[in-house]
Amino acid sequence: MYNSDMENTAENIIEKMEEIFCQKGHCMIALDGRCASGKSTLGELIAEKTGASLVHMDDFFLRPEQRTAKRYATPGENVDHERFLEEVLIPLSRRETVSYHPFDCNTMRISDDIKTADGAKMTVIEGSYSHHPSLRKYYDLTVFVTAEKDTQLKRIRKRNPDKVKAFEEKWIPYEELYFSSCDVQKHADLTVDTTNLF
Repeated sequence: MYNSDMENTAENIIEKMEEIFCQKGHCMIALDGRCASGKSTLGELIAEKTGASLVHMDDFFLRPEQRTAKRYATPGENVDHERFLEEVLIPLSRRETVSYHPFDCNTMRISDDIKTADGAKMTVIEGSYSHHPSLRKYYDLTVFVTAEKDTQLKRIRKRNPDKVKAFEEKWIPYEELYFSSCDVQKHADLTVDTTNLF
């Protein structure tokens, strides 16, 4: 169940998406931002209201052989943006229907499962690193989703109580380095602060 503030936020974004869709015949947006800021919730709500295809960047976590110290030391490189670009983003930009295999964190390999997205419809890409510099030019609308630090940590403790330390010591610093090094919020078309939205 979504509260009215989140509903209104989604409606404002949808209005912009519909304007773009009317002009171009398609619309692809990306929701990037801080972990536990509500990217998935917002993405799911937008997709539910519009019938848009929804693609999660979590399906493109790095494979074990990609997780090198050199890669992690480079801002924005702890997601497989190369596979995402080739298998999903470029075909969707051509309005093609795509099929792809999500990464499975339980087995630490690419799953045999298949997900699809229809490039002829509106598409919502949600997840950290979706605004990577190599991906930005393919989107019609980019949204940076954020929340205050205390709210972020409170949500992480509730959602991932066994991983709070990992978020504080590893994942949040990686994200913040990416945001600052790649000017992620500056390049976004919209910023949404969900601190008081849910």
